[in-house]
Amino acid sequence: MGLTPRPEHRVVEYNPASQEGWVATKLDFLVNWGRANSLWPMPFGTACCAIEFMATAASRFDLARFGMERMSFSPRQADVLICAGRVPFKLAPVIRRIWQQMPQPKWAIAMGACASTGNIFDNYAVVQGIDTIIPVDVYVPGCPPRPEQIIDGIMKLQELVKNEPMRRRNSPEYKTLLASYGITVN
Repeated sequence: MGLTPRPEHRVVEYNPASQEGWVATKLDFLVNWGRANSLWPMPFGTACCAIEFMATAASRFDLARFGMERMSFSPRQADVLICAGRVPFKLAPVIRRIWQQMPQPKWAIAMGACASTGNIFDNYAVVQGIDTIIPVDVYVPGCPPRPEQIIDGIMKLQELVKNEPMRRRNSPEYKTLLASYGITVN
């Protein structure tokens, strides 16, 4: 009736000299390592900070060393939003929509004093920090920040991504991780 005989049991042997090597690791580590070393930023430059951000991609500072050489100007293909410069209230809905269009997981960098706090533009027209619009993961200080500071902020974001749990970002483990970096989450 089409039945085939059962194959005999085979003995599995391990001989290190005759086989290729293999590595065992945790899935969290492997996935986060890949994410941290292949971030695709979407620059949102509105002022002088954007010029300094452009300098980081030049040959002297070479942002490609950190896996960020592919600038994405489409929110659906980016995972890091870099807000460089002041954000007027008229642009607040735009940056919010760009943030909502980005796929998960996603991160944000507030670059410069204007994006972080509003800086000297304490008036009715400028948002006093983009953290009132979108959640920010890393703040890069300066007015405008030097490319070295931007690279330092990117390296801090990479460390954050490498240590992020695979669970939801609202998990207690992630909030504990953020607290270790000095970031408080409601």
